[in-house]
Amino acid sequence: MRFIADLQIHSKYSRATSKDMVPEELDRWADDKGILVMGTGDFTHPGWIKELKEKLEPAEPGLFKLKEKYKEKTLKGTFAQTRFMLTAEISNIYRRGGKTRRVHNLIFAPNFETVEAINAKLGWIGNLASDGRPILGLDSEEALKIVLGSNENCLFIPAHIWTPWFSVFGSMSGFDSLEECFGEHTKYIYAVETGLSSDPQMNWRLSKLDAVSIVSNSDSHSLRRIGREANVFDTELSYAGIVDAIKSGIPRESLPASQAGVSSPRTSAFLMTLEFFPEEGKYHFDGHRTCGIVYAPQESKQRKNTCPACGKPLTIGVMNRVEQLADRPQAYRNSRRIPFKNLVPLDEIVAESLGLGTSSKAVKLEYESLVKTFNSELSVLLDVPIPDLLSSARPKIAEAIGRVREGRLRIMPGYDGEYGKVKIFDEDEKESAAGQHTLF
Repeated sequence: MRFIADLQIHSKYSRATSKDMVPEELDRWADDKGILVMGTGDFTHPGWIKELKEKLEPAEPGLFKLKEKYKEKTLKGTFAQTRFMLTAEISNIYRRGGKTRRVHNLIFAPNFETVEAINAKLGWIGNLASDGRPILGLDSEEALKIVLGSNENCLFIPAHIWTPWFSVFGSMSGFDSLEECFGEHTKYIYAVETGLSSDPQMNWRLSKLDAVSIVSNSDSHSLRRIGREANVFDTELSYAGIVDAIKSGIPRESLPASQAGVSSPRTSAFLMTLEFFPEEGKYHFDGHRTCGIVYAPQESKQRKNTCPACGKPLTIGVMNRVEQLADRPQAYRNSRRIPFKNLVPLDEIVAESLGLGTSSKAVKLEYESLVKTFNSELSVLLDVPIPDLLSSARPKIAEAIGRVREGRLRIMPGYDGEYGKVKIFDEDEKESAAGQHTLF
């Protein structure tokens, strides 16, 4: 069965997260976005786990669905069939190798009993009720041992692995390899998460990542941003099916010898990931947001990684950090890796096409019309032929979607916590819609 999964979000119990991030709204919005399987996020929080137990019921093995009494109709006027998988993110802050390390890690669990076992152990280490993403003074390798000791079917994934401040390869507090972080337990790390400021091709440049799969998730703090990054699977709809599909994304030559010669066909397939354009991410380039300074890696090197305005250190971004650790050139591609597609969120495309902000009423109405007509946001972005879009959408919106699919856009890269700015049309094109049919 082919479906899209977004396995990392945050609930209303996380800091700087919308109060609308509740099961009822997640169920409805996931359907409008085109997501079949949603990660619950935040299963370590006692308030959230109580709410999940109250509002969800078992569906396929290891997955859950919203109880009928809590369901609300989608934009299409139907009820969603969203499935939920129990997931969480934890913040590990600890000393190792003479440095303070700050690493965020994802946990996937197959049932509530396993979640309760994990929470019981982590609760001795930190206050799980303080935040949906708890801060734990716990070594990442020790956290991995706790999770697998609770249930060997759990999956433990380093989150947004390049983010400067809180990740396994982060420039400010990370490591130079997975082995340095997870030691002898690295063999239980089957996947890493790209984060918004990198895409798979950037990660392929590190041969040390050949032995792990690459996943992408929205890490959303609001309903609007669900599905901005996601995973496309063709597998049995179950927890085990998803986990097996993730593991199937590892190139065969990178599998252990005991598995590399297996000739039987795989029943689970990881088809592709859906990605931000990495330049749009908040930490793609280096910079200092306070002073408005942004540099590509080579420029930072020339400036000795120092802000010319105030003399403080620059925040070294993802591209620079990849350059530091990569042992392959920028143009490197691996045909044995699963493919990926870069997307721009539909509301951003509509907003630029109309020359308005994403929160304007006109943008909202156009967005909702497209979703109602073509079933979901991701269908509009990925699948609907441009001639069909032209029959229902404003020509300039259809053209913008075509340009994004072809990667014909300009992005002022994000840096130091500032999102990049996408430009699909030139300034003169914004002034006039003349010639908007010529592309097609």
